[in-house]
Amino acid sequence: MGNTCIIGAGSSGVTVAKALKDAGEHFDIFEKGSQVGGMWRYENDNGRSSCYASLHIDTSRPNLGYSDFPIDPGLPDFLSHAQFLKHLEAYATTFGISEKVRFNASVSSVVPEGTGYRVTLDTGETQMYQRVVIATGHLTETRIPHFPGRFNGNSIHSHHYRSADPYLGKRVLVVGIGNSAVDIAVDLCRRASHVTLSTRRSAWIMPKYLMGVPIDQWSVFLGRKLRLPTPVVRRIMAQLIKLGVGDQRRFGLARPKHAMYREHATLSQDLLPNIGHGYIDIKPNVETLQGDLVGFSDKTEGSYDAIIYATGYDVTFPFLDIDVFDPATQSAELFRRIVVPSHPGLLHAGLVQPVGPTIPLVETQGKWIAALASGRMTLPDKDGMHKEIRAHKDYQRRTYLDAPRYVLEVDYALYTKQMKADMAAGQASG
Repeated sequence: MGNTCIIGAGSSGVTVAKALKDAGEHFDIFEKGSQVGGMWRYENDNGRSSCYASLHIDTSRPNLGYSDFPIDPGLPDFLSHAQFLKHLEAYATTFGISEKVRFNASVSSVVPEGTGYRVTLDTGETQMYQRVVIATGHLTETRIPHFPGRFNGNSIHSHHYRSADPYLGKRVLVVGIGNSAVDIAVDLCRRASHVTLSTRRSAWIMPKYLMGVPIDQWSVFLGRKLRLPTPVVRRIMAQLIKLGVGDQRRFGLARPKHAMYREHATLSQDLLPNIGHGYIDIKPNVETLQGDLVGFSDKTEGSYDAIIYATGYDVTFPFLDIDVFDPATQSAELFRRIVVPSHPGLLHAGLVQPVGPTIPLVETQGKWIAALASGRMTLPDKDGMHKEIRAHKDYQRRTYLDAPRYVLEVDYALYTKQMKADMAAGQASG
């Protein structure tokens, strides 16, 4: 029986692999595509990437990289997908991970069997493992709302958006107001005839720069340098942003009913100026589709050639039977956001939505998994795991909005501290 199977060779899979290698643990890593990179590889042949041509990372360079492989300081504040992919490839090559990946190897099933897990590839090959790490990401299975009526034009999910070229001279409706929705609206607005952004409840718009400094570096200064707790940091940041941006209602963008610090804010330096220049306008939720017309909840209508739904994703793992793990109900039921309590050898890496940078957070998850695999750290019993899960969900309810978007939400500083404390103690705490 092999030690560990890792599914996926994106930014999560390769850092888990490195941590296991550093711990002297044997692993196999399977990647459906032909190269490392995951979502950061534009037009990845694994069919799972939602990367578009103009994509830039929202985390600034000093906060983005792995702890032992810093990003070239000569690169810009916010890397493009191509620049980060090059960095990721260098990381995987430098630490000997690329050579360990089996490419063009798709996992078709993972089944608990005895004290381990039987992993079957689409070739029919099978292998038993003590544990399986799922690092396939959660931005693939598109979620599209169903509005009454029928739209005559072209409609896609943002997962399939690549560039503004097909929309030259067209009127485009973008549904949603998360980071992808706003990025795409801004990307489109200089090529399309006009862009409308439709939103149910609006969002707080946070600039990428505040007083010339990347916004996340302000948060790092307040949290790490001044050692302020995250709730205090978020409240201070909310006030700084209001001073720096002003009242977004001037742009026709309603203020959400909730406080800024209770949501995962939308980051954009360009949305409000483009609204101010008339390239983008804001509408409330879609109510009906009427051929070429779209009716909105404020009883206005607009004529559009295309709709892009930036409306999120459903978490799915097609190689797992829902009796083993049902992502619709159990994604929020993971000990330390990693372990399936009923199958403690079934582990997730990167199944989080952090307030803070994702890449270094998953690096810490990898080290936590390696400590568990090597026996340097043990898990609590099932009751202890469920106690920790309840405490985390209670923290989520008190901190963030009660909405599906926040099921995977974690606080970078708090969560990292918890994982490091587990490893230092040699016992994951329930």
